[in-house]
Formats: sequence, C-alpha cells, structure tokens
Amino acid sequence: MRVGLTGGIGSGKSAVSARLAARGALVIDSDVLAREVVAAGTDGLAEVVKAFGDDVLTPDGELDRPAVGRIVFGDEAARRKLEAIIHPRVRARATELEAAAPADAVVVHDIPLLVETGQADRFDVVLVVDVPVDVQLERLTAQRGMTEAEAKQRIASQASREDRLAVAGLVVDNSGSLADLDRRVDEIWATLQKRAGHGQDTKR
Repeated sequence: MRVGLTGGIGSGKSAVSARLAARGALVIDSDVLAREVVAAGTDGLAEVVKAFGDDVLTPDGELDRPAVGRIVFGDEAARRKLEAIIHPRVRARATELEAAAPADAVVVHDIPLLVETGQADRFDVVLVVDVPVDVQLERLTAQRGMTEAEAKQRIASQASREDRLAVAGLVVDNSGSLADLDRRVDEIWATLQKRAGHGQDTKR
C-alpha cells in the first residue's frame, strides 16, 4: 500500500507522519533523504557545488542550507536547477527503501512538494494534511519566528490549498487540537489498513 503524504508548510504534516509511524506505517521522509543525498562527500553535493559555486559550502564542507535558500528563493531557474540535482536522487533512494519493506507494509512517502512535482499518480492514495491559510500564517509567525511577509512568501511558493485538495484521496483536517488529530489519524490508519488488506489489525 503506497501512500503519498503531503501538506503545505505549517500544516502539521510532520505530526501526522509521526503518528502514522507510531501506528505501524513505514514512513519514508523525502526531507530526510534530501539531506542525505547532498551530505558531505556525496556526488549530489558535488553537483550542487558545480552548479552554484563554493559559497554554498560551510567551512566544514557541508551544504550551507541558508545560503542555498537565499539563492533559490524567488529565482525559478535556480530552484529548478537545484531540484534537478536533488529530486532524482531522493526518488531513487526512496525506491530502494520501499523495495526492502515487507509486501504487506503500508508505506507512507512524506513529500512536501508532492503536488508541485507532479507525483500524485505514483501512489495508491494521496493523503493531504489540510489547514486554512490563516492557520498556516499563524503557526509560521508564532512557532517559526517568520515575519508575516516571509510566511506569505513561503506559502505562495508552494502549491495552493485547492491544488492539494484536488489530488487528495484522503484528507486530515489539522486545524483543531492534538486530540482531534489523534482521532482523525486513527480513522485514516484504519482505512489504510483495510485497503492494504489487513482488516482491523491496527499494528499498535
């Protein structure tokens, strides 16, 4: 059972991902893989340096993420160049991890840019974590210390809420309390288990 999990920045997608993992899902986090494929000494990092220069390296030879962010934010061509280096490597690594999973596993691919990169049709179901834009803004400014302008820019750089919901097979409304979220994830997990042929086994 292959699930594509996505949601806008500040939607609480990581909280949903962690809860699914706790219930027995194999979660493959593309953000984690995106860091792995450009770790020090990788060919991915070498490609990034070749594309953007030595200024994207820290003194320790690691990728300087803030420096890369400054280059690609607001520059479509630069962002696409970076994605062309990272995304194929991430997908290849995710495929390896999935291939090692048991045949009856519920495999959740946690992909922030699932919609933006046109991957919706790669999965048995797309699970979207959804909150209103004003909730995203509130969380980004209160929890991540962004200015309202920065938060709006980050939200605008992603797919719209409508675009995400258009590809959703299942939706988690995460605008309520954590207790509400736990209940909804329980429902989602039961649905995924059923579709994967596990009946009511919740693998707690």
